[in-house]
Amino acid sequence: MTCILGVDPGSRVTGYGLVRTTGSGLEHVANGCIRTPQGGQAARLHAIFEALCGIIDQFRPDEMAVEKVFVKRNVDSALKLGQARGAAIVAGASRGLPVHEFTPAQVKQAIVGRGAADKVQVQHMIKMLLRLRDAAQSDAADALAVAVCHAHTREGLRRMPKLAGSRAGRWL
Repeated sequence: MTCILGVDPGSRVTGYGLVRTTGSGLEHVANGCIRTPQGGQAARLHAIFEALCGIIDQFRPDEMAVEKVFVKRNVDSALKLGQARGAAIVAGASRGLPVHEFTPAQVKQAIVGRGAADKVQVQHMIKMLLRLRDAAQSDAADALAVAVCHAHTREGLRRMPKLAGSRAGRWL
């Protein structure tokens, strides 16, 4: 059994979700949102780092998966998001976790079956896949989706040993 921490980074709200692989699938461990304090970017990044270190210390995941930055229009927002991602990655690395990264389209494809799915579809599928009583908050559902995406990718590579050692699982 492997415990995976998924992170949906944001400078104001960072979602996190933990899932555990089992012999028959996945089970939900925990999820939530880290809400950063008002103030400068340094204080926000520190809050993300500290909160994720605490979550890692509490739940002891084996691996971490983080959503990659997606730049739509606003470059300033993308830079802040990239910094939040960096704080999350450093939190995982500081605790010795292997960190894996997935694009939003890869996550949506793994969860919903199409890379252009909306947030409501992701929330619904996470609720169904993890047998949650209630839908997780949007950012937490996205983080759970990142963890589930990694679990599925990891399992697929495990079943194809010839690809597991190739260049990050890409076809050669």
